[in-house]
Amino acid sequence: MRFRTFVVLIVTCLLSWPEWSEAAPWIELDGNLVQGGVVMGRTTPGTKLTLGDTKIRVSADGAFLIGFGRDAPKRVELRAEFPDGGAQLRVLDIRQRKYKIQRIDGLPKGKVSPSKKDMKRIGAEGALINSARARDTDKAFFLGGFVWPIKGRISGVYGSQRILNGKPRRPHLGVDIAARTGTPIVATAGGIVRIAHSGMFFTGKTVAIDHGHGLVSIYAHMSGVSVENGQRISKGTPIGEVGATGRVTGPHLHWGVSWFKTRLDPALLVGPMTPAKPQR
Repeated sequence: MRFRTFVVLIVTCLLSWPEWSEAAPWIELDGNLVQGGVVMGRTTPGTKLTLGDTKIRVSADGAFLIGFGRDAPKRVELRAEFPDGGAQLRVLDIRQRKYKIQRIDGLPKGKVSPSKKDMKRIGAEGALINSARARDTDKAFFLGGFVWPIKGRISGVYGSQRILNGKPRRPHLGVDIAARTGTPIVATAGGIVRIAHSGMFFTGKTVAIDHGHGLVSIYAHMSGVSVENGQRISKGTPIGEVGATGRVTGPHLHWGVSWFKTRLDPALLVGPMTPAKPQR
């Protein structure tokens, strides 16, 4: 009789163990702890997260993301306040990078040193882009993964210091992919189109897609745009074609990704680019 009672106790404990495990507060991180990197994570639903001084959106099922800028410090603090009243502090070590210097000559003088009239236009267009980057959409479209928007030769990398017509300018905060005019461009991930512009001063025909939680991708210098503001699209949806509009020296796609004001390295969201299939 004692033996049977002992067996029942063991079985009861084993059956109840998963429930105890799921109830324990937890945080999982998956991504690149590096300057320009983005990390996607999950935590106990209802957890409050803070990265440094920035509050992090946590979805109803516990999904969240964080990103690190070009000049992110070596260490940042991720604080968690769990629903059960517990708390956790994680110190994240951020790998530091060395950046290239890129010289670009032959640009029209007016595109390097704009007139006062052009500066007014640039300011208005910049405000439009900043508005798209400021959105904090609760849908976690980014969980569906990412693909390269086009295949081609990488002509510009993230973080490089740019010298335009011999004059130092801001670092390049995106990836440039050279390709023939008219090459189809696809959405790197699912989301909602926030900008479908017919022609900005610097970026020409431009598209911006909101992937949720402050993550936005931008596609610039296009020859044509095939989506509309507010349109919901899936990963791989055609959004336009490669062009040479705006401030460029030849046809290519500028692909940028940001987490609110923090500019990220798009190449870290996708694996190595597989060669494009030869056209017959």
